[in-house]
Amino acid sequence: MQGIIFFVWSFAGAALAIFLAGFIALIGFRPLVKLLVERVVRRLLKDRYPENLWEMVTAFMRINPRIIVENSLRAETGGVIERPFGSPRKFLKFDGLVFSPAQLAVLPQPEYVPVDLRVTIGPKAAKPLTLDIPLMAGAMGFGIGVSDKVKNAIARGTAAVGTCTNSGEGPFLPEERQLSRYYILQYNSGHWSKDAETLRQADAIEIHIGQGATAAAASFIPPPYLEGRASELLQVPDDEVLVIPSRHREIRRPEDLKTLVDNLRKTTGGVPIGVKIIPSGRLEEDLEVAISAGVDFISIDGAQAGTKGGAPILEDDFGLPTIFALVRAVRYLRERGVKDRISLLTGGGYTSPGECLKALALGADAVYMGTALLWAMTHDQVIKTLPWEPPTQLTIYTGTHKEEFDEVKAGENLANFLKSFTEEIKIAIRAMGKTSLREVTAADLVALDEWTSKVTGIPLAHEPRPSV
Repeated sequence: MQGIIFFVWSFAGAALAIFLAGFIALIGFRPLVKLLVERVVRRLLKDRYPENLWEMVTAFMRINPRIIVENSLRAETGGVIERPFGSPRKFLKFDGLVFSPAQLAVLPQPEYVPVDLRVTIGPKAAKPLTLDIPLMAGAMGFGIGVSDKVKNAIARGTAAVGTCTNSGEGPFLPEERQLSRYYILQYNSGHWSKDAETLRQADAIEIHIGQGATAAAASFIPPPYLEGRASELLQVPDDEVLVIPSRHREIRRPEDLKTLVDNLRKTTGGVPIGVKIIPSGRLEEDLEVAISAGVDFISIDGAQAGTKGGAPILEDDFGLPTIFALVRAVRYLRERGVKDRISLLTGGGYTSPGECLKALALGADAVYMGTALLWAMTHDQVIKTLPWEPPTQLTIYTGTHKEEFDEVKAGENLANFLKSFTEEIKIAIRAMGKTSLREVTAADLVALDEWTSKVTGIPLAHEPRPSV
């Protein structure tokens, strides 16, 4: 008993000593803080502007701090800087649209009613690709972008929910194909992953023409960024810069696309063949070339799309915002009478279930995401790099922490992310009184502002609709 009393008194005494020490330090600290604040305020209020630190505040109000940093990087290197994750510009998005809920005139569906989310890419192809959900992984290339562990994690996560992964412009990874359930091979403008044996392992082929964050510009990757397995699979000598050309050797004129599509269809035995493009002011002309080539699907990568690293001028000043491109593409495919034959895939800045469902309602057949998936996969693994390194060091091929990336856990997190998205989409579809994604159309939307209404053709919320 005496031992317990002694312990209690000792603990209380130690706690009191710590408290008194802190209190004394605080009393002494306050005058120091006051003195420092006085000196800073006096300088701010008395120094001439050219000598005053406040000029930094006015400079930042005039020029965005991001611009100042990026211009400093240009001044340091004299070369093209590469910004990860795409443009920070605030483009028009889907926020100006809301769904019309069912309640009395139309009754909502009971909570236990199943909702069909299946989608088919290339319905007229000899071997159509049917997915369980309308959400797909965007293209991320091994070596030229992310590590093999990231590719494997994406394959695991997408396979768990019945959707597809995409090879990106990087080389074919056998283990990625083995782990994935559905696999889209991106046919790049380089020389790798084009042999018949590799092509036949794909469930669909996507001919890469352009993308939102880098347009259709060439990419140059220096040797240090490709050391190891990537260099071997890309068949690039260790001392050579890898060049991903801006154009395919097979496409010297627009009409050549049809020959390439026909050859790929023949080689693969009839899997869907499509193209990936960045939407431009000539979108309809580009779509017409794709239609004439007989493609089974078209992937449109809007200006909000991300990438491992792209020149800011390409990210900020090229391409149409995603919602503009989607609406124009849907309209043109319908005018040409091919919307039921050619699937339309959309990507570029999608981050929430609501945005995805609105895009599907406007006429997209499926939505692909990239940056959002990376954040979902890294999840709490970001603590392996923070606070000294950015989370990208876990995922990119040259990342200093890429070996610490747990691909199994990341795959599980990605599967949970996609499951959560689809469950919310199901709730929304039931709330509209429907039981299938195919029943959701633009008629289920209303616009909240005139600009969104004008862009999408969706009536404004204050305009009553005719009685049915």
